[in-house]
Amino acid sequence: MANLNNRKIAIVGCGFVGSSSAFAIMESGLFSEMVLIDLDKSRAEGEALDIAHGLPFARPMKIYAGDYKDLSDAYVIVVTAGAAQKPGETRLDLVNKNVSIFKSIIPEIAKYNKDAIMLIVSNPVDILTYAAVKLSGYPESRVFGSGTVLDSARFRYLLGEHLRVDPRSVHAYIVGEHGDSEIAAWSSASIAGMPIHKFCELRGFYEHRAISARIADNVRNSAYEIIEKKKATYYGIAMSVRRICEAIVRDEKSVLAVSSVQHGANGINDVALSMPAIVGKDGVETQIPINLDEEEKENLIASETQLKAVLKKVGLC
Repeated sequence: MANLNNRKIAIVGCGFVGSSSAFAIMESGLFSEMVLIDLDKSRAEGEALDIAHGLPFARPMKIYAGDYKDLSDAYVIVVTAGAAQKPGETRLDLVNKNVSIFKSIIPEIAKYNKDAIMLIVSNPVDILTYAAVKLSGYPESRVFGSGTVLDSARFRYLLGEHLRVDPRSVHAYIVGEHGDSEIAAWSSASIAGMPIHKFCELRGFYEHRAISARIADNVRNSAYEIIEKKKATYYGIAMSVRRICEAIVRDEKSVLAVSSVQHGANGINDVALSMPAIVGKDGVETQIPINLDEEEKENLIASETQLKAVLKKVGLC
């Protein structure tokens, strides 16, 4: 990656998610250059101008609209392009439309830049991450999706609210598909080193199965609820994109539940889904096969089966 500018990021797609991510990244101070690319060049120009006008209140940065050739030296390429999820529509309903869009976008990216880290945010993120790996020719470690980073944040937030504790002190992951078959990994969740159900009892909660089911359902349905109320979700995922970019640019070796192609951990193979992974300057360094109980393992296999069925339908496997 010798010819890349490690202070440059490109965002492909300037809808609600792309523009919100651009704004969050601008405020982070992580990069000194950001190019926005969209099929609607005027939209990209408008978003770039709108964000750039706030630079006197932030850190110096070059923000502009461009074309695919402008991402040739970008260190990180964030792909948010694709059809938006509509009320009543599942993430998997989007698959045919967005795989078709990726077949035109990803080869264009690879044409101008073969060495960047590509972060896939478009939905269904697991299917599109797998598609991006196949279409780009990039090493698998440098193509991964935002996965269940946001779902895990929602999980931690709801647990923090329930237990009246700072969600930053909650260690818990949503794994599997970013979608309806996602799994709340209760068996590995903890606070201050204490298993989550023990901590619940410390706070006076003993109905573990009922409470666990309610919180997991709330996490799973969060996006649908937000979409029903305001037609789209974008602030939470924008913060997730910013967090992943921090881990990359600062080489933090942070453990994040990103979506990446699996090779045997927990019996999952040749499909992209979310498991905790160490993320740093070279992308996904190591996947971490966290401990799951038998029910969670069965649900993870079911999630894999569902995703593989979709991949087969769209001709990706």
